[in-house]
Amino acid sequence: MRIKAAVFDMDGTILDTLADLHACINYALRKNGFAERTLDEVRRFVGNGLRRLAERAVPADADPAAVDAVFADLKARYALHAQDHTKPYDGVIPLLLTLRGAGVKTAVVSNKVDSAVAELTAAFFPGLFDVSVGERPGQRLKPAPDAVFAALHALGVAKEDAVYIGDSEVDLATARNAGLPCISVTWGFRSREALQALSPDRLVDTPAELTAVLSEN
Repeated sequence: MRIKAAVFDMDGTILDTLADLHACINYALRKNGFAERTLDEVRRFVGNGLRRLAERAVPADADPAAVDAVFADLKARYALHAQDHTKPYDGVIPLLLTLRGAGVKTAVVSNKVDSAVAELTAAFFPGLFDVSVGERPGQRLKPAPDAVFAALHALGVAKEDAVYIGDSEVDLATARNAGLPCISVTWGFRSREALQALSPDRLVDTPAELTAVLSEN
C-alpha cells in the first residue's frame, strides 16, 4: 500500500453505535417530557456530536433550557451505556489487521468526547489504532479539519500520504476541509443514494471492498 495512514470516522464507519444512541436520546427525551424518536430519525440526526443530536431530537419550538436539559441527560446516560449494544461492523477488524500488517498507520477521529473515543477504541479495537482523537477543548468539531490534523500530527504523517474513511456528509466535508481524499462507506448511517448525491471521491459497500481499494493506493 502506498498510503502511510488511514484516518477513520467512528460512528457508522467502524462501530455500529446507533442502538445505544437511540436508547440514550429517547431516555433523555422521556425524562424531559418529550416524545421519543424512531431509529431512522436518530440515524439522520447523528454525525455532529451529542449536543447536535439533542438539538435535533427535541421539537423545533423547544426552549434553550429544555435543550440543555436533554443534552445533559443524554450525555450522562450515554457515558454509562455506550457499550450496551455497540459492536464493530462485520469485516472491519480484518480490514484493520490487513492495514497494520501492511505497515499503514491508523487513526480514529470522532465528534464524541475524547475520553469516550479512547474508551471505545480500546474496548473494541485493542492495539489496532495508533491514535484516537475526539472532542477536545479548543478544537472545533467535524466537519472542521482540526481532529484530522491532530491525528496526522500525532502519527507523523503528511496529509498527502493519508486517506479519510467515513459514512456521512459530515465525513466527506471533513475530508475536503482537511485536503484528504475520502472513501465513503455505505454500511453506516447514510444510504448509498444519499452518499452518491454528494459526489463522493469513492464509494464502497463492504470492508472487503475497502481493503481492495486501499491496496490500490
